[in-house]
Amino acid sequence: MTIATLKKGEGRTIKAGGMWVFDNEIETVLGSFEDGDIVQVHDFDGFPMGKGFINSNSKIRIRMMTRNKEQEIDEAFLRMRVQNAWDYRKKTVDTSSCRIIFGEADFLPGLIVDKFSDVLVVESLALGIDRLKDTILKCLRSILEADGIQIRGIFERSDAKVRENEGMERFKGFIGPEFDTNVEITENGVRYIVDVKEGQKTGFFLDQKYNRLAVGRLCKGAKVLDCFTHTGSFALNAGLAEAGSVLGIDASELGIAQARENAKLNGLENIVHFQCANVFELLPEMEEKGEKFDVIILDPPAFTKSRNSVKNAIKGYREINLRAMKLLKDGGFLATCSCSHFMTYELFTQTLHQASRNVHKRLRQVEYRTQAPDHPILWAADESYYLKFYIFQVCDEK
Repeated sequence: MTIATLKKGEGRTIKAGGMWVFDNEIETVLGSFEDGDIVQVHDFDGFPMGKGFINSNSKIRIRMMTRNKEQEIDEAFLRMRVQNAWDYRKKTVDTSSCRIIFGEADFLPGLIVDKFSDVLVVESLALGIDRLKDTILKCLRSILEADGIQIRGIFERSDAKVRENEGMERFKGFIGPEFDTNVEITENGVRYIVDVKEGQKTGFFLDQKYNRLAVGRLCKGAKVLDCFTHTGSFALNAGLAEAGSVLGIDASELGIAQARENAKLNGLENIVHFQCANVFELLPEMEEKGEKFDVIILDPPAFTKSRNSVKNAIKGYREINLRAMKLLKDGGFLATCSCSHFMTYELFTQTLHQASRNVHKRLRQVEYRTQAPDHPILWAADESYYLKFYIFQVCDEK
């Protein structure tokens, strides 16, 4: 087998338990290979580090599959990985809709599989795992069927730009027979129609499942503002929790149209309303009108997807949080988050503190949360820890 040998002093990530070997960490690659092949990884002194798949197109040159140099990456191995992922979900989350495979954190690097009721949505982001995808999905269907779960269809959403970094084309389409891509799911008692074909990412953000539930507890009788509502998930949880009134805001007309349908689906159209608008423009207008809310939720898209744009992201997060704090009644609650792993916990916390000082507000932390357990955080794999979620009570300085 082809052997990739690390430079002396390199490989810190995989030695700490991570999954990636970068191009500048490799001294030599001995033997012939095609991109996507499995190779052996050795430390500079020849000590075997395990096996992974290689891609000369990517800065992430090797993604590790196993630390066992004797392990064959065959169907039995892949079935074991998938079985472990499913067993973990059964113990930690509601599996009616959940993320079954979360890439590196499930030791299947570059692969995402979400289950929405009886439909699977697949996102393949690395060449090596793409070659193993069909076998993995065959194993997954078999494992689910053994638990009495019938999957009626699989849709692939491998249309992210990051595939181009792997020398791969973007792809979106059915794997197997076609089916209705508007799928009804229930989460926290809220019903949604998930558009797995045209919705963002794989169609719905499962990572906020229990954060939505946590915010809902604060909303009974409250006037609620849900910013960047997407298809209305936080807003609908607030409505189901007997909020007095809820307004959801998003710049996407498609998202708002779906949110309104979801409100009707839950019989909440008289309580939960939606508006298509730019949050950055609307919050100052609300402030000028003297509007006040009991609960405000900020669930923005990632303002930064690279280290180069972190400074601009900080400005964006500070601006929306500052505006939200000014719109809250004294003693109101702010739920606020960042979904970019480049916006670290320390940076996000510091930014919120700056925003509160700028508007002379005191923050009382109710709780700090992160992504749902079906998106496990693998220590030493920083990219798996991305969602930072705070709930504060916001008080005037007196």
